[in-house]
Amino acid sequence: MTSGRDAPDPELVARLRAGDRDAFEVVFRGHFGRLADYASRMVGSRDAAEDVVQEVFVGLWTNRERISSPENLVAYLYRSVRNRGLNFLRHERLVTNFRTARSAEGPPESEPADRPTELAEIDAALKEAMAALPPRSRQVFGLSRNEGLTYPEIAATLGISIKTVETLMGRALKSIRLSMAAFRSS
Repeated sequence: MTSGRDAPDPELVARLRAGDRDAFEVVFRGHFGRLADYASRMVGSRDAAEDVVQEVFVGLWTNRERISSPENLVAYLYRSVRNRGLNFLRHERLVTNFRTARSAEGPPESEPADRPTELAEIDAALKEAMAALPPRSRQVFGLSRNEGLTYPEIAATLGISIKTVETLMGRALKSIRLSMAAFRSS
């Protein structure tokens, strides 16, 4: 997929890890076009592909301290674009299936007036439950659910074992489930 010549030099990666915005811009400009082309082939839309790639670069900036080498940076970018592209396609498929099912049901029944408020409360409670997680569990949960990384990818990114990832994810899910229990009985 990428060759060694695609990898940014080690000094650039060190500057990026240190939070140098100019280094980030060099990486962004150097890889955005090819990543967008790659994503576009996957999702079938240039606009959606660019959104996917922009989300990946936001994740890169947020997680820049964990970049260990120039080769890992390029692999991380392509893997993240692939994962986010697959998440995008799954979401699109769900939306299409939902719309198809809704149209087969006939006209929608009126939604209770307090439904938007209830959804906002659930969203706020979920964010609060995630914020209450221990930092490492929150990090593993975010990489899995927000970045779309697999357990082995998380383990490699964080330099921990897959078993540790499984344990941290299990604890995160249990904690979130317990925090959200009040909403399940509603």
